[in-house]
Amino acid sequence: MSESLVVNEIYLSLQGESTFAGLPCVFIRLTGCNLRCSYCDTAYAFTEGKRRSLDEILAEVERSAKRFQVSGFSTPHNLPLVELTGGEPLLQPNSQPLMKRLCDAGFTVLLETSGALDIGLVDARVRRIMDLKCPSSGEVERNRWENLPHLRATDEIKFVIGTVEDYAWAKEQIATHRLAAICPLLFSWVTPLQPHQQDKVLKPVPAGQTPIARLDLVERIIADALPVRFQLQMHKVVWAPDQRGV
Repeated sequence: MSESLVVNEIYLSLQGESTFAGLPCVFIRLTGCNLRCSYCDTAYAFTEGKRRSLDEILAEVERSAKRFQVSGFSTPHNLPLVELTGGEPLLQPNSQPLMKRLCDAGFTVLLETSGALDIGLVDARVRRIMDLKCPSSGEVERNRWENLPHLRATDEIKFVIGTVEDYAWAKEQIATHRLAAICPLLFSWVTPLQPHQQDKVLKPVPAGQTPIARLDLVERIIADALPVRFQLQMHKVVWAPDQRGV
């Protein structure tokens, strides 16, 4: 099927992360990922999914958005937001035309991407939320540093922090690459996985690293006067931390 994508799930919820946290958002979770981060909570999206045409995907997004479009309320951003996530959305080439069509339809489009693939071809209207993988992920060597020049002020860089070593590494990257001058920076504390989420294909946390508590992380950010936004995964506070479709 041409102009199609393998989709894990599409659902309307609240954005749980980023500077858009708390806003209504339609999530399009695509199947497949080329990384196996130690803390990944969506390993089910590595393989589970159904091929759907771009027309079908757009129609489902429009159905979810319809009530907002007729509500009569005005906001700085068109609601609901639409986010492509995964897995890794950029693994599927047709994610590019989907994002373009969503932007053309007037949606505020977010892309959640690992930072391991080229973000340079993404439609300029899309707000890219790009990870820089820290040491505890087990995938720090996969960071594509060539992406940094592509970032704009409307994009965001996310560091997922699970250990003291992650914090030190992230702090070093912010200083070395002058990241605060590029775009907003996010420090996301790793929510511990439930036992059934600890998929055997995930990378182990490298030996010798020290877990960091969320309070410790916050206190270090304040003590070091880092120019970052601390975030928890809001959806894991509202709903059960392992619940899908939220």
